[in-house]
Amino acid sequence: MPEQVTHPYGVEDVERLLHLPRSTIRAFVTAGFVSPARGARNALRFSFQDLIVLRTAQALANANVSRRRITHSLKELRRQLPETMPLKGLSIGAVGDQLVVRQGARRWQADSGQYLLAFEGDALAVSVPSRAAASASPEELFNAAVALESSDAHGAIRAYEQAVARDPCLIDARINLGRLLHQLGRHAQAEKAYREALKACGEDAVVLYNLGVLLDDLGRSAEAIAAYERALVHDDAMADCHYNLALLYEKLREPKAALKHMARYRALSR
Repeated sequence: MPEQVTHPYGVEDVERLLHLPRSTIRAFVTAGFVSPARGARNALRFSFQDLIVLRTAQALANANVSRRRITHSLKELRRQLPETMPLKGLSIGAVGDQLVVRQGARRWQADSGQYLLAFEGDALAVSVPSRAAASASPEELFNAAVALESSDAHGAIRAYEQAVARDPCLIDARINLGRLLHQLGRHAQAEKAYREALKACGEDAVVLYNLGVLLDDLGRSAEAIAAYERALVHDDAMADCHYNLALLYEKLREPKAALKHMARYRALSR
């Protein structure tokens, strides 16, 4: 049975997890390297498989692999990921201008399907730990949690909580923990996770934005607006934040504020 593909990651999540600028993410989408879903308010939503492909595309581009080869290799990789390859224990890397996939003892070229006897280029690999050991570092626990999200959300939450317990300022883990709790409908816990993140790590644009989305979903419009506006103080280029504010201000019959944020959203989208 193929694994069910979900799309839990927004553009802000991809920016933070992969350290890719928004322009690069959109360029990869336009080039057809990934085909994200559309979520609430038409926002781009990415699956964990999409994250693997985006990270690999960047690695291959950095290795000066030709665009044609990247496109062909990633098309084959994307075709394989959901249907024939569980995510646990998976690594992907560049060996010269070849895209090489490793799962357990098997190694093969993504574009040709030929098996290899050795795997090189681990510096460019994207690794998915099979489980978080008791002695794992906060970063290893975080990576394990990311890998678990598509198959074991509750296990991912536990891994994120362990990562935060070992490194209270691991902001990516706190962001993902709040987002996952929100998706599971555990709203009070999600709000607590975001507010604890702000207390432990200081104000962060993504935390404030995600908190705004949660408060917006709960119908707490005034609090949502405050969170969104604080997010923009730290990053005025968050297009989705401007869009959400425009809708809220329109709902509250504040047309000038709504028009201002919608204009900024359209400028950023262009």
